[in-house]
Amino acid sequence: MEKKKVIYSAMQPSGVPTLGNYLGALRNWTNLQEEYNCVFGVANMHAITVRQDPQDLRKRTKDIMALFLALGLDPEKNIIYVQSDVKAHAEIAWILNCFTYMGELNRMTQFKDKSQKHSDNINAGLYTYPVLMAGDILLYQSDLVPVGADQKQHLEICRDIAGRFNGVYGDVFKIPEPYIPKVGARIMGLQNPEKKMSKSESENQNNIIYIFEEPNVIRNKIKRAVTDSGSEVYYSEDKPGISNLLNIYSSVTGKSIEEAVKEFSGVGYGEFKLAVADAVVDTLAPIQQRYKEYSSDKAYIEKVMKEGAEKASYIAEKTLNKVKKKIGYPIYK
Repeated sequence: MEKKKVIYSAMQPSGVPTLGNYLGALRNWTNLQEEYNCVFGVANMHAITVRQDPQDLRKRTKDIMALFLALGLDPEKNIIYVQSDVKAHAEIAWILNCFTYMGELNRMTQFKDKSQKHSDNINAGLYTYPVLMAGDILLYQSDLVPVGADQKQHLEICRDIAGRFNGVYGDVFKIPEPYIPKVGARIMGLQNPEKKMSKSESENQNNIIYIFEEPNVIRNKIKRAVTDSGSEVYYSEDKPGISNLLNIYSSVTGKSIEEAVKEFSGVGYGEFKLAVADAVVDTLAPIQQRYKEYSSDKAYIEKVMKEGAEKASYIAEKTLNKVKKKIGYPIYK
């Protein structure tokens, strides 16, 4: 029997996940678990590069775990774990720091972006977190990593670090390949359709639909979404607002853009927006219901976290021990 490939993906517990996160990435995760050996992490070590309220961070970490389960990720089929529960992440990050060049880190565009947003806290973790991310991926001998446009640089540096280490010490790490999902919409902001919908943006709440929002809030946000001149519903670069709503509608209904345009031929923007809102609410309702059930069962969430940490640690420690042996750390019988 052909051995399944390993696929690694993680999400930070900073901010509340958005409709963009769901349609662009999270929804695909449930399909991946049938075809691959999946490792899904709650990346709370990455989250502390920005100052966090301790109680909030603890709560959001469990919230993301509950969301993973609500999406249909099966803890029996997958490794679902919290990053800080696996000590090997911190240890391998230090080792890989010593195989990463300053010039490589200087080229990371996300460091520049985050430095501008958090100019009062430009810390070393913010600078070196691509190395921690490389460690996350390499510890599990991952074959594939789902990447969006904003993560390509991180996978490239991960591949460079792994190749450099292997060049010195032999075949220690698998060199991961990017996994480009068959479907995965790029959802833009409702008020600023020129820019991706992001959970890190808090200035304009009407720009974002959060996965856990009440139906009436979602409907009002879509009702207020920016549209374009004219009154026809069609897809075009010069109609970013309507094109974004068509993208959303197409993604949640499974209809093609062409089918959606045909469906709303002769329909005004107001009626179109109502249909988009209904489709989004219907898509999120079952996830929200399951999320409420899981998040109210704290004992079960903690059990999943504990068992996930044990499974993740077993694999991560095997890789880490191999690395430690190669670089010359003491070995004890």
